[in-house]
Amino acid sequence: MSDKKALAVGTLTLDTRSGRVGRVMDFKWSQVQLRPPHGGIEWDARPEDLRPLGSCDDLSSRVAELNAHSRSGL
Repeated sequence: MSDKKALAVGTLTLDTRSGRVGRVMDFKWSQVQLRPPHGGIEWDARPEDLRPLGSCDDLSSRVAELNAHSRSGL
């Protein structure tokens, strides 16, 4: 994304550099702060490495996370 303001706080995004999905939490300097969709430690990403996800992508990431939890016995 070339314009960090195009991403609103709360937007679910894919960090293409790390391959992680996160929600936009804040903007600091030239970085966007992301947090995993269901909580966890925030990380910083460059705005140009982010791609907003749609509702289908959101559902897919939730299913993947639930599957991972069920396999690990959580």
